Amino acid sequence: MDLLFLGTSSGTPTRARNVSALALLEDTGKAWYLIDCGEGTQHRLLRTPLSLHDLRAICITHVHGDHCYGLPGLLASAGMMGRKAPLTIIAPQGIETWVRATLSMSQSWLSYELDFHAVETLSEWRSPNMRIEATELSHRVPCYGYSFSEARPDPRLDIERLERDGVPRGPLWGQLARGFDIEHEGRVLRSDDYLSFSRTPRRIVIGGDNDRPELFAEACRDAQLLVHEATYTEAVANDARNDFGHSTAAAVARFAQAVGLPNLVLTHFSARYQKSAGRGHSIEHLRAEAAALYAGQLLLAEDYMRLHLGKDGNLTRVEPPDSSRPPRRGSESGA
Repeated sequence: MDLLFLGTSSGTPTRARNVSALALLEDTGKAWYLIDCGEGTQHRLLRTPLSLHDLRAICITHVHGDHCYGLPGLLASAGMMGRKAPLTIIAPQGIETWVRATLSMSQSWLSYELDFHAVETLSEWRSPNMRIEATELSHRVPCYGYSFSEARPDPRLDIERLERDGVPRGPLWGQLARGFDIEHEGRVLRSDDYLSFSRTPRRIVIGGDNDRPELFAEACRDAQLLVHEATYTEAVANDARNDFGHSTAAAVARFAQAVGLPNLVLTHFSARYQKSAGRGHSIEHLRAEAAALYAGQLLLAEDYMRLHLGKDGNLTRVEPPDSSRPPRRGSESGA
């Protein structure tokens, strides 16, 4: 499982960081998932190997514009590129009304169906290789985080049971092995009943905006990685004039340490935090605040950063080829 960060700024973009968007890639095939879709996300995708034809589902955390304003444009572009497969969108209920109204008003015709699922009533959503669950968070508007778990970690067919149940070798076995339920001699055979798994499934938890990291306690059980916003340092957030509805680097680090998470990635940084330490607030202040409280592997997300979570639970950074590496800029700020 890989993560590819497409936008890591909060509120507004900077020269180095776009607003929120994150891609999660399956190990097998080209299928991928998009978590949030801030304005400009489709342009960020042009610098990646990802195709809108292979997008399996979009998960939107909440209705604030820096997390969803890029959605209608991305959907329209997928249609102009000839996508045919239906696309699942898991999002707060208001998103469907807004998206369909925007597409209608702009007379945008899609060549594929949109399959909306209201996150408020979602128990889980499954594809052959992935299981998605939602966690309600604490923000200024209803907001959710998403857990992505492998549905079939290294599956092995239960040959003895298949033979006992009279399922003939051949295509039927192959469909069951790939996670599809089948019908045989008037019976529905569930793939899960004929598979065993040789290792613990990988689990990645990805948060939306949230000022109470502890709400992820259950979701992070058995997780190898948490991606969580750390918009501010405590010095800024504790200013009595401010009520942001966001987490500090320290708050997320305390939580991750308390629940024993092996890997933590911070993202969604306020534009006030610059790359250079000589210009007021520095991104390194966020890193230092978290590192003082968290003993696991800590990373601060950057746009186009790609991470690989191996089957052994180890998280490593994947360096892109030089030809696809985005240009370096001297400043985080757009001003």
